[in-house]
Amino acid sequence: MAKKSVIARANKKPKFSSRIVRRCFKCGRGRAYMSEFGLCRICFRELANEGKIPGIKKSSW
Repeated sequence: MAKKSVIARANKKPKFSSRIVRRCFKCGRGRAYMSEFGLCRICFRELANEGKIPGIKKSSW
């Protein structure tokens, strides 16, 4: 879980568009961010395994 100050700083509008920091909306993690879902890989996996992300299922072959 990221500190509240780090999350608040990421939510502010930056002076330049190249300074945008994208974070997971659930836990605030900055690394391994998946832009299509707005989640980090850990939260994505948890929600996908619970079946809470429509159209996503665990692969098996």
